[in-house]
Amino acid sequence: MGKHEVGTPKYIANKIKAKGLQKLRWYCQMCQKQCRDENGFKCHTMSESHQRQLLLFADNAGKYMDEFSREFSQGYVNLLKRQFGTKRVPANRVYQDYIADRDHIHMNATKWLSLTGFVKWLGRSGQCVVDETEKGWFVTYIDRDPETLAAQEKKAKKEKMDKDDQERMMDFIEKQVERGRQETDEDSSEFKKPLERPEQDKPLVLELKLKPKPVPVVGPSVSFTFDSKLKKKRGNSGADEQLSEYEYESNKKIKREQRDEKNEKKKDATDIKSEKEEGWLRAGLVVKVVTRSLGEKYHRAKGVVQLPEDKSPCCIARVKLTSPTEVKDHVLRLDQEHLETVIPAIGKPVTILRGKFQGTMAALRKLRLEEFSVDVELLERDKGLLVKRLPYEDVCKFSNS
Repeated sequence: MGKHEVGTPKYIANKIKAKGLQKLRWYCQMCQKQCRDENGFKCHTMSESHQRQLLLFADNAGKYMDEFSREFSQGYVNLLKRQFGTKRVPANRVYQDYIADRDHIHMNATKWLSLTGFVKWLGRSGQCVVDETEKGWFVTYIDRDPETLAAQEKKAKKEKMDKDDQERMMDFIEKQVERGRQETDEDSSEFKKPLERPEQDKPLVLELKLKPKPVPVVGPSVSFTFDSKLKKKRGNSGADEQLSEYEYESNKKIKREQRDEKNEKKKDATDIKSEKEEGWLRAGLVVKVVTRSLGEKYHRAKGVVQLPEDKSPCCIARVKLTSPTEVKDHVLRLDQEHLETVIPAIGKPVTILRGKFQGTMAALRKLRLEEFSVDVELLERDKGLLVKRLPYEDVCKFSNS
């Protein structure tokens, strides 16, 4: 019987039937031929080409079975990895998507008799995590790709570095509270012992050791007034006049010392206040926005300070934001009270903001999380010198770009 002419209804019907999937029992894996009905499959099995393929299969059946099994497992696992990733999905759903391809390897050509046996083999070989439920078998792909593992490790490292000072402080406080609670429990256990009186016949004796009451020191003004009245009462005798002059001079000396001490304290307070008000913002510093007055999208955003290179440190500067993406390249004019320093990764460059090495470039060498300080190695001025225990607010990440 010849083929129908192109364009005839019979030709179009045959094409439509051949386009979709046919029954599995009328498929020959060795010849990779799909028959549409039982009669066609019977004719194919009696053909000379099919007989030659059977002879080849009989010579080395294990080789062909292993090859078909390998191709089937690779196609199934690749589809699971590409379409579902590491999600937990029904095994039958993945199989239905796999056999939707017309040229797929059929399971009846492999060493597995059923999908259940194949899923168990995936679990034993360590390629997937399999579990059986009332709804059937479920599979979860295990991604052991070196690139994926490296990306996960990089992401975890970035999250660890992005952990801000407030979270570190909370962890430190929780540890201190737990330690204090344990010490309190130990102390309270000592006081829970009952009071015992070893000898009940003897009378109870209490020993009270009282300290002598300290003599109050009379201030200069009171002493001077008292000395003046005492001088008037005693008259103008030589011994009394000599005593009053001595007390007057000593009171005058004490008053002068107190005044000098008060002036010194006021000077120290003024120096500390001026040091705190001194600006630390420099060009190229990477800082973090800590104020919420600009909105949540700017809170915790990072940026680079923009100042002329020859300008001295100041309290107010423009900051060009670099992250997150939604506020990238935004420029804000901020006060240093609304910013905080950023601590980079180990080995990255930083700038010292305060102290003896103010304005010196250095490299971060060690983080002291419990002390909220860092160790840096100078790259300028005494190059190679290691400066230890600098507070977080005295160093800041520096950006060359």
